[in-house]
Amino acid sequence: MGGTEPRVESGGAHTVRPAELPSFDGVFAPVVYRDGTVDLLDQTVLPGKTTVLHLNTLAEVAEAICVMRVRGAPAIGITAAYGMVLAAAADPTPDEMHAAAELLRGTRPTAVNLGWAIDRMLGVYHSAHSNSDESVVAALLAEAHRIHTQDIEANRAIARAGALLLPEDATVLTICNTGALATGGIGTAYGVIHAAHDRKTLRLVYACETRPRLQGARLTAWELLKDGIPFRLLADGAAGALLKTAAVDAVLVGADRIARNGDTANKIGTYGLAVLARHHRVPFYVVAPASTIDPRTPAGDAIPIEERAIDEVLSPCGVQWAPKGARAWNPAFDVTPAQLIMAILTERGVHRPPFDFGQSRNAPPCRS
Repeated sequence: MGGTEPRVESGGAHTVRPAELPSFDGVFAPVVYRDGTVDLLDQTVLPGKTTVLHLNTLAEVAEAICVMRVRGAPAIGITAAYGMVLAAAADPTPDEMHAAAELLRGTRPTAVNLGWAIDRMLGVYHSAHSNSDESVVAALLAEAHRIHTQDIEANRAIARAGALLLPEDATVLTICNTGALATGGIGTAYGVIHAAHDRKTLRLVYACETRPRLQGARLTAWELLKDGIPFRLLADGAAGALLKTAAVDAVLVGADRIARNGDTANKIGTYGLAVLARHHRVPFYVVAPASTIDPRTPAGDAIPIEERAIDEVLSPCGVQWAPKGARAWNPAFDVTPAQLIMAILTERGVHRPPFDFGQSRNAPPCRS
């Protein structure tokens, strides 16, 4: 993973204008399914190019997830669901479908939405696989569309609830990318930002660059500009100085997996922001759909943390920054302990500590 990215041997690619970006149910989406093809906005070339890839096979979908042509836990889950549709269209036998599921599970181990979506697709497959091949594919496509639609609806509910937590004329700090590029809808933490902007209660967004892959600088800045939201980029290491010297009202972050006790895995650098926010008495909010909650993981130390290729640190974007022979450590995520989190926002409401997300994916009653 990472480093020199494999070439996608797909059905082709083309550059689009903003008005031609992929959409699902009238909403901009980084991934959609059209006529047997997964159309995917290649996030590895943003913001310089807006290129849509046309993926025709399971292998192409797995590669796209692995090298982060699509990223963000909800978007990864949606993409994997569509990948299962392609797998069924090619060979819907049980052995092949389970092999497809395991291939997809291995692409990004931290994001729980990936396995959650695959499990849903397998459940539908086992209910339908005795039918005709065409019926199996149709049933799987209908489930993938449900997963996508439910994420759009979840994003809207999260945005409404989250915007009410912010004061008038709010300034917020965020990390990585949690917008439409990372989800099926308007976004998670970014959705809250967007809703506050629409309510005219947002003054300014500070967006961390998010090293080493610069999702904040490349992707969040692209979305903020597209949506006309005022912002400033800052180096990740400047966050402490910002919180010390500026009036920041909240830190809003996404999540790739939330453990039963509320410990949360998110993009590397999130834990540091949580510590800084606690020191400076700034509210720290985690914003994610309920599908990101993993009740089977009791606490953060049980969350698998993906480590990516060291070239992402030593030679980002193909530019050699470090001297030859240098080594690096490149975890993609870190874990923020629940005690540093003021609230976790899902489509089911605002959850306050102490967190206990139980034994099922039904989140507990929220405490407002």
